[in-house]
Amino acid sequence: MSTAATVLPQGAGYGVVIGIGLFFSALMIGITALQGRYTTFKPTNAEEFSSASRSVKPGLIAAGIVSAWTWAATLLQSSAMAYDYGISGPWWYASGATVQVLLFAMLAAKLKMNAPNAHTWLEIVGVRWGTAAHLILMFFGLATNIIVSSMLILGGSATVTSLTGMNTIAACFLIPVGVAIYVVVGGMRSTLICD
Repeated sequence: MSTAATVLPQGAGYGVVIGIGLFFSALMIGITALQGRYTTFKPTNAEEFSSASRSVKPGLIAAGIVSAWTWAATLLQSSAMAYDYGISGPWWYASGATVQVLLFAMLAAKLKMNAPNAHTWLEIVGVRWGTAAHLILMFFGLATNIIVSSMLILGGSATVTSLTGMNTIAACFLIPVGVAIYVVVGGMRSTLICD
């Protein structure tokens, strides 16, 4: 049985996963501490932690949308389109998917006018359509988050494994650690800044 040759040593995989994860965690904890000390936004406030005090500017929102929109499947499909159709493949792939982002922006602006104090879609659905619809949307939202998070973690661990030979299961457990640290400390604003 032959083993596949890797580009980097296995220790580099652990160094990248743990080192970069802890670096970004320390950076975001530092930014959160500076924010808490020199601005009016305190991460210990529930409104700041869960919704970034509703004060995030459009550039940061756009960066968050693009980074949340770029799933592993999106990267793989746009690469496959480039292979099949050349440079026009990913262009038309992204152009078609941009429509939903533009429609969501218009819908979000209208919702902000009609429900200015709502924090989440779940609140709006719960008020408008009741508890049953609220629970159904909560189930599907949670299922989607679990599937997408698993897909991203597994895609990242497969990449690190193929480059370094790092254990895939170890990578699956270590990749989310850095993210969990800065999210627990800084909340929504640190997530958007790191995006």
